[in-house]
Amino acid sequence: MKAQSTNPASTLAELRAIGWRSKSVKQEICENFTRLLAGGEALFPGIIGYEDTVIPDINIALLSGHDMLFLGEKGQGKSRLMRSLVKFLDAQIPYLDIPGVAVHEDPFSPITNLGRKFVAEHSENEIPIAWWPREQRYAERLSPGTKFADIIGEIDPSKLTGGVSMSAEEALHFGLIPRMHRGIFAMNELPELDELVQVGLFNILEERDVQIRGYPIRFDLDVFILFSANPSTYNRSGKVIPQLKDRIGSIIQTHYPRDRDRGIEITRQEARTDAAGEFPVKVPYFMEEIIEEITLQARKSKYVDQASGVSARFSLANYRTMVASARQRGIVLGERPTVPRISDLGHLYSSSLGKLELDLMGSHQMSERQVLDALIATAIKNVFQQYVEEYGLGEIADIFGKGVRVEVGDMLPSGAYAERLKAVPPAWDKAFEINASENDAVRASCVEFVLAGLYALDKISRAQKHGKVNYET
Repeated sequence: MKAQSTNPASTLAELRAIGWRSKSVKQEICENFTRLLAGGEALFPGIIGYEDTVIPDINIALLSGHDMLFLGEKGQGKSRLMRSLVKFLDAQIPYLDIPGVAVHEDPFSPITNLGRKFVAEHSENEIPIAWWPREQRYAERLSPGTKFADIIGEIDPSKLTGGVSMSAEEALHFGLIPRMHRGIFAMNELPELDELVQVGLFNILEERDVQIRGYPIRFDLDVFILFSANPSTYNRSGKVIPQLKDRIGSIIQTHYPRDRDRGIEITRQEARTDAAGEFPVKVPYFMEEIIEEITLQARKSKYVDQASGVSARFSLANYRTMVASARQRGIVLGERPTVPRISDLGHLYSSSLGKLELDLMGSHQMSERQVLDALIATAIKNVFQQYVEEYGLGEIADIFGKGVRVEVGDMLPSGAYAERLKAVPPAWDKAFEINASENDAVRASCVEFVLAGLYALDKISRAQKHGKVNYET
């Protein structure tokens, strides 16, 4: 490995000359974090809804120099938060660039026998230095299936055949944690980790050393260790050994968005759907509200296992499916822009089934599809009721008492809706105040929203066949 010409030093002598100083990874993170905090910079860009809850706890943990456990249900951004801590590392740090050393040694304080020996036997002008960028100083592992050798290490049989003693440091093949010396290591789903590996982690947190096959190999390991876990398993007796729990400095409790608007903001940020391509899609806000309301209803439904949680990825997948259904219509019918409608929600089965874990006691004989239908119906009703209060749309239901029948569908051209409503324009003008527009596609989406809302309030009836829906009295 050759040091790049842009690096400030390529030998130990040059490194000493520029005044670089050794510091622990936690000290490094604390110093950089303090500088950013004092400067008023955005500490966790892209993290929404945690400004007054989770982030203050992380800030204090960083200033405390604590290893951290992120405790929360699936889809609450735990992994994203852990990965975001990389920004508090230095842009790059120097290490001994010598063959045979598996860890990124501090040039002024090597921890391996080979590193110390090389430094002792060479002049500082002969000791090569390379630089380790911050992006490479983070590693994470998922607990299920993880073995002791994966993250701690194992005896290397090939070295034993070469005559190296089993109890010698040189006989080891290092796992992820020793290789992350002077970096950050994250273990996801800690309760699923084998107890033997948990003991190894406890030893690293307590003594910062490695014990492999009963042989203690003393290392002054410098690793910032992070964990994630689900409350239902972390709090279950016997899943995490007490000694390891006791050594975790701070527990950071995450949560789902506290309100629907925050959930929509997160979904928008993560969806990254193409709104300005050849076939752009314009999403009305009430459709975004319905997608997020489906998730909110799932998170409190008696039919859904709340211990498992309902991930933010549920909203994200459904949002993308809704947009894709609208885009398909735009491609086939040549509509630009195309606008999602209630009928596009008929495709949510593909993105929802499998993401909800049913409560077998609460759901009784209901299938996942039936539960999803109920969630969608409740979401439409809740969102529509808010608009009824604001815009007084209830009067439209009276029109259907005169025998009006309206057919809608996910592949029906937007212009067809205008034709169907020519007989009742005054009342529908009130409905179009929901999302004011003269665009046929937007107005078609408004029409379907109002019809579905009236049906949810039992003011009109609905018949569905072959992907088309008829609303009437």
